[in-house]
Amino acid sequence: MSVIEEVLKANEEYAKNFKLGHLPMPPARKLAVVACMNARLTVSQLLGLKTGDAHLIRNAGGLITEGALRSLIISHHLLGTQEFMIINHTDCGMLTFSDEELRKQLREKTGTVTVAPASFHPFSDLEENVRQQILKVKSHPWIPNHIPVRGFVYDVKTGRLSEVST
Repeated sequence: MSVIEEVLKANEEYAKNFKLGHLPMPPARKLAVVACMNARLTVSQLLGLKTGDAHLIRNAGGLITEGALRSLIISHHLLGTQEFMIINHTDCGMLTFSDEELRKQLREKTGTVTVAPASFHPFSDLEENVRQQILKVKSHPWIPNHIPVRGFVYDVKTGRLSEVST
């Protein structure tokens, strides 16, 4: 059985006792979180959140991409979030390669060259990356200045969050 088949079976069990259909669309805690997609981060658990509490936006590196900005703008202006959190983590795969290295590897592996993605956005300094992501959010003209934007590094060995000073 494939993993997808396994999780579909698990969903059938989940749906049998589902009782969250009444939750409203806006997040109850008025929080939006941008975090890395890394499987070691169970964002809702590490932040003590329940279903319906916050918007969780995830991608490789926990980066403020065009898609993440789009989601944050919708989250605030249409769904009322009032605080933004950015979470990167120790031992991140984005620290382990360069765009040039990955492109070369992919060209060799597939025998093809593409124009997209234009960059994979690797980084070499975790805390500086968090600062850059905060700046991307704070400097966007459609994100009001009163919205707190705070950044953190999650330690995958201890489970602790450390705030990154800006």
